[in-house]
Amino acid sequence: MTTTDSKAKEFSSVGDRPVRHDGYDKVTGKALYGADVLLPGLLHGKVLRSPHAHAKIKKIDISKAIAHSDVKAVITAADFPEQENKSVSLIPGPPINLKQQTDNILANEKVLYKGHAVAAVAASSMHAAEEALDLIEVEYETLPHVSTVESAIADGAYLLHDEYENNVANHDRLEIGNIEQGFQQADHIIEREFRTSTVHQGYIEPHSATGWWTQDGRITVWGSSQGHFQIRDRTSLVLGVPYSSIKVVPMEIGGGFGGKTTIYLEPLAVKLSQKADRPVKMVMTRDEVFRATGPTPGTKIHVKIGVKNNGEITAGKAWLAYESGAFPGSWAKLGKWCVFACYNIPNIQIEALEVLVNKPVNIAYRAPSAPMAAFATETVLDQIAKKIKKPIHLYINLFQPTSPNLREPLKKILRKFFLKNTLPTNNANAKIILIIVGFKYMKMGF
Repeated sequence: MTTTDSKAKEFSSVGDRPVRHDGYDKVTGKALYGADVLLPGLLHGKVLRSPHAHAKIKKIDISKAIAHSDVKAVITAADFPEQENKSVSLIPGPPINLKQQTDNILANEKVLYKGHAVAAVAASSMHAAEEALDLIEVEYETLPHVSTVESAIADGAYLLHDEYENNVANHDRLEIGNIEQGFQQADHIIEREFRTSTVHQGYIEPHSATGWWTQDGRITVWGSSQGHFQIRDRTSLVLGVPYSSIKVVPMEIGGGFGGKTTIYLEPLAVKLSQKADRPVKMVMTRDEVFRATGPTPGTKIHVKIGVKNNGEITAGKAWLAYESGAFPGSWAKLGKWCVFACYNIPNIQIEALEVLVNKPVNIAYRAPSAPMAAFATETVLDQIAKKIKKPIHLYINLFQPTSPNLREPLKKILRKFFLKNTLPTNNANAKIILIIVGFKYMKMGF
């Protein structure tokens, strides 16, 4: 006999299985992705990339590539407008250094990571474009490279950019209360050092872009991204044209996870199209995606936390060094915001360094910079919880709802629940139960 829960009828969507509006197109092959764009007279573009992690570009000779019968255009950094080396606020979002953005699109005086773009060609076929890359002659002067935080900030390390001492692009510091007094009040102090590696987003669809610069000065870009307006705005700034002259047509996206929020191929395809007077499509190989597009930063993090026997945290200290890749970003600052953000700690000291290394420029990946900082803090808290042998007491003390009407009633409920029932001996289970119960009672509107 089948029974029906009358309460389930109260919801129109919960428990239902709605039809995905894009499902039919995707399972039938009707959906079009960036690599599927076909236009009249379409040319194929390829990028010549550096085989070195760090080197001066002494000379680029493109004459043989231009002489190839199937090649219609060749570009280098010299084809782009010269930009000032300073951050400007010309588009929505954080300030952008146009010289650094342009130099990442096509290397100018130096290559800063293996896979850094040096030149690009457009030809009548993909094979002809690949042949033309072999005809471009580049003379390099190799330089020492740094690939980790430790090697980059070590005494005597070779600088990626002369203006950043010790390869530190940004150095942020935050202090609240009295950190030394906080540790003196603690019954237990645990400190740990952590290292995390560079991790790529690993989206299934490689980067692609098709650009068409028509003779009336109008530009159209087809591609898959997570922010089409910022693709338009950044492309316009790099090319030195009004953003009102560019239209970006969004195609289906085969994954991004934060990694498709900036420009790589778009300005190249457009500039090649301008020189060839035909549309140009460019698609990265999987190898190019890993070598030339932004991963999440590798880190070195040191966390020190002091706590009383009753689970009250008295002090938290953190030193965070985030790899930025070849050009500055704001990844360490984001880690600084996250590392102790979930907890009410009266005495805090945080130091965050943005470190330049010879790797592709970092880009967002699912809560940028937060997982590394949270991993370090939560690991130390787990060890503290085991040490005081009352894990749930620790997390009840840490739990700080923002609403004063919610804080005390919820903490009272949690204490009653956990002290009346069997106390979980597993710290992870204690966390999970606390979160479930907490959300249950927050929904009740305390």
